[in-house]
Amino acid sequence: MLNTGEVRVVAPRTLLPADVESLGVKVFHELREGLRDADVVMMLRLQRERMQGAMLPSEHEYFRLYGLTDEKLSMAKTDVTVMHPGPINRGVEMDSRVADGPPSVILEQVAHGIAARMAVMSMAMQQNIQQQVND
Repeated sequence: MLNTGEVRVVAPRTLLPADVESLGVKVFHELREGLRDADVVMMLRLQRERMQGAMLPSEHEYFRLYGLTDEKLSMAKTDVTVMHPGPINRGVEMDSRVADGPPSVILEQVAHGIAARMAVMSMAMQQNIQQQVND
């Protein structure tokens, strides 16, 4: 692996893939417990379509149980880094104070992600152009 140590997944059972443990992660269904002594917290965007039907009861309930707040984040290490690929559903995945707070590297993460995607697209287009020239 990438020498990451323990990797944890925290989510409601209804949102976890079957056999997720086979990927070598430790599964938690309670956010505070999953955050205990974490070095890095990577939140993901909750897709609105998952909110429909029986996957989750409501956005409010999801935030109460799984939304990242300062109080829940206090379970992690004091020098924790908070990440999210964006866009954030504020008040659903995390509180604005966490998203905009000192541990957050979300803006940098999003900016670097855009640059990385642009570089990959440029390389792919150059390869495509070169292939067309050779044909």
